[in-house]
Amino acid sequence: MDRMTPEQRHRCMSHIRSKDTQPEWLVRRSVHAMGFRYRLHVKGLPGKPDLVLPRHRKIIFVHGCFWHAHGCRAAQRPPATHQRFWKEKFAANVRRDRQVLRQLWQAGWQVLVVWECETQEPERLRATLAAFLAPATRPANYELADQHTLYGQAAEFPEDYGR
Repeated sequence: MDRMTPEQRHRCMSHIRSKDTQPEWLVRRSVHAMGFRYRLHVKGLPGKPDLVLPRHRKIIFVHGCFWHAHGCRAAQRPPATHQRFWKEKFAANVRRDRQVLRQLWQAGWQVLVVWECETQEPERLRATLAAFLAPATRPANYELADQHTLYGQAAEFPEDYGR
């Protein structure tokens, strides 16, 4: 049973932001400090990516671990109430993430997904961003399975969130 009234829950949930979050700002600052300029939340691209570097054909998503079912410690405890709803919601989010990634890769974009938990280690975050933003020495597009291996940070399969 939920401890909040529907009105209280609505007010609480309505204050959760989807843009300009602290993890997104940390990524923005790091990318900017490396000398790269970017566009924010481009509506014409699938998934409205958080950062778009058009000159480099690169995109960075900053995913919240909870909402995108990362599986890290922060996201391992789904809400205790309405478990079926949340399981379906997380599975739909992961499906949508995978579809968006596939569309972007097929359109020739290189995509990096930075998870919220990864922003807590600034040096590691900078190293990941620097490696991704470095000039490509190989072809820009890899197979979908190789992208998961290459970056190790793309959204998991819906089966991975089988709670």
